[in-house]
Amino acid sequence: MRIVSWNINSLRKRQDRLFAWLEASKPDIVCLQETKCPDAQFPALALQAAGYRSAYHGEKSYNGVAILSKTEPRDVRSSLCDEVVDPQARVIAARIKNLRVYSVYAPNGQAVGSSAYKYKLEWYLRLRDCLTKETNVDLANGRVRPDGGLVVGGDFNVAPKDADVHDPALWRGAIMCSEGERAAFENLCQVGLRDTLRLHPHEPGVFTWWDYRMLAFPKNRGLRIDAILASEALAGNCTASGVDREMRKGKDPSDHAPIWAEFNL
Repeated sequence: MRIVSWNINSLRKRQDRLFAWLEASKPDIVCLQETKCPDAQFPALALQAAGYRSAYHGEKSYNGVAILSKTEPRDVRSSLCDEVVDPQARVIAARIKNLRVYSVYAPNGQAVGSSAYKYKLEWYLRLRDCLTKETNVDLANGRVRPDGGLVVGGDFNVAPKDADVHDPALWRGAIMCSEGERAAFENLCQVGLRDTLRLHPHEPGVFTWWDYRMLAFPKNRGLRIDAILASEALAGNCTASGVDREMRKGKDPSDHAPIWAEFNL
């Protein structure tokens, strides 16, 4: 099973790219972020004709998440597990076969110490609490009880390690690389999730996001801020992982490339 996460940076703007890519690569599950598409304008019927069912949660011009699957998504929830009403469309979850799948778009944070940064760290805590319920983690003794398999794909807006940054010294302490954000990501993984890209060896310089400016992509001056996280048992069945760098090329691409993981299920 091939699971992909891609910040498409406007679904309507890059719909042709999406459909061509689906036809060529035939992933089983796709987590999309920054669809920037109200639910009424989501191309569900066109995707169904292309062989994909969908669950989606969007808003006009900003944010927006979706899950595409070759099988019908069930038990869809377009919010975190708490009672907080959040107008920003940043999470959607669905059950696909025996997997619980999340597509998440974490807040950017804007600047370290800002109100947006505080919201980002608080959002991470809320996501962690929600995933704790999904994975049935016993935080008192650190044991993870068996679950049906959890996948969290998304744009986390955090480069977890220096290996995920083209110039660690330049970015140290900056937004997406600050100690607080990295701690929030690590804290999230401690509920029993593994970063699938790091389960397999890769050459240095594997990134998922490159600024549109300053020839960042040709110079490979990027960050790896997207991830596919998998619960422990599922991670043990991850046979390969990587980044589809080719999708950052060509005319009018997203500033992100899809990240993928394959599982023997």
